[in-house]
Amino acid sequence: MKNIINIQSQYRSEYDHRSICSFDVEVIEEPTKPLIHQMSRFLLINEGHGHLRLQGKEYVLEPGTVVSILPWQTSDIFEVTEPLQFFLLKYYFDGVNNIMKSFYNNSNDPIHITNDLTNMPVIHCDKEQGGIMHQLFKQIHSEIGMESTIDTKQGKDLSNIYLTNKIVEIMIQFYRFGKDNMEENHETSHTIDNAEIIQYIYNHLSDKLTLKKLSRIFYLSESSISHYINKTTGLSFFDLLNEMRIGKTINFLLYTDFTMEELAEILGFVDGAHISKVFMARIGMKANEYRKTYQKVNDICKIKETKASFEIVDYIYRYYMEELTPKLVADHFNISVKNLNKILLYQVEKNYEDFLNAVRINRASELLLSTDMRITDIAIEVGYNTSKTFTRNFLKLRLMTPGVFRQTVELQEADID
Repeated sequence: MKNIINIQSQYRSEYDHRSICSFDVEVIEEPTKPLIHQMSRFLLINEGHGHLRLQGKEYVLEPGTVVSILPWQTSDIFEVTEPLQFFLLKYYFDGVNNIMKSFYNNSNDPIHITNDLTNMPVIHCDKEQGGIMHQLFKQIHSEIGMESTIDTKQGKDLSNIYLTNKIVEIMIQFYRFGKDNMEENHETSHTIDNAEIIQYIYNHLSDKLTLKKLSRIFYLSESSISHYINKTTGLSFFDLLNEMRIGKTINFLLYTDFTMEELAEILGFVDGAHISKVFMARIGMKANEYRKTYQKVNDICKIKETKASFEIVDYIYRYYMEELTPKLVADHFNISVKNLNKILLYQVEKNYEDFLNAVRINRASELLLSTDMRITDIAIEVGYNTSKTFTRNFLKLRLMTPGVFRQTVELQEADID
């Protein structure tokens, strides 16, 4: 079991579980062991040089480098040529992401924060940009103190609103500073790294995830995926699911007023009793007791996700094969088409048309691999009126025609090394 990767805590702060973020300063003098991060974080390198491995890809670390690590991504600093000193900001990604889409996005522009930070996790700031980032981190430090010295500060009026604004500003500057660099170094690559399996599971906890489904998505055998998860985390597939779901449960208990039954539906548990049993075994206290002890619903800009939003996503998943138009779905939920798109951009980071096509093409890919159905029949089966429309959308998402996909893509049966 020597290759097992340690999983870090799901809390932003070990001293205040309600905190939306924490600030610290760390020094790394030698290579680190790989870590799986349950909580999102930004690193701002102030001194030193080294190399980071994040999700299997390697990046240079130097003064002015800013690193974004999302929940359940894996990283290690595998080379240190000069001791590294950096600011570390842990923060509640889901909450900040939701606030950006709900409160800041009055124009309803598409915002794809998860995809953007996944595709561009490391940026290198020039002197001016680095100064701006340094100031933002120091402002957060001034507001809440430093975690490792237990110099945490409390009691400032509107502190969480202030901190949320600063994290949003860091995200915006991170995106802007890195955009040109991302465009210059853009590569058309669709190779899936094994590390993406774990992050995919985290991003789709509300789905009915099985090894069989993951096998079809990643073109790996069920045994290969199970072996990789166990070798990497020391957990079985189902134990990993529960670990991730408990982490998300904690955030929902802190920042929403969903019932246990609603949380079970959202997070993929069997029912309210199941979520309570797993939570008690993992955390050592009942979920409702935890909520009463730590909840801070009215202090974080009322971060909430509505049950209706999840029902809309679930409705499209269930009836994708029918002639679904945005107006029909909007009318079904008594909302406007504009609000329908806003909800989907908020929940799945896709508008109605893109999300429906993604669901249909995913199902079509499964049928192409697991059946001998004709392509025309598959097109009709997943909801397209003509094979031409099906092929056009398949090509857009898979970068190949359905016929080529069927001929060239096979489920990998070999174990992962």
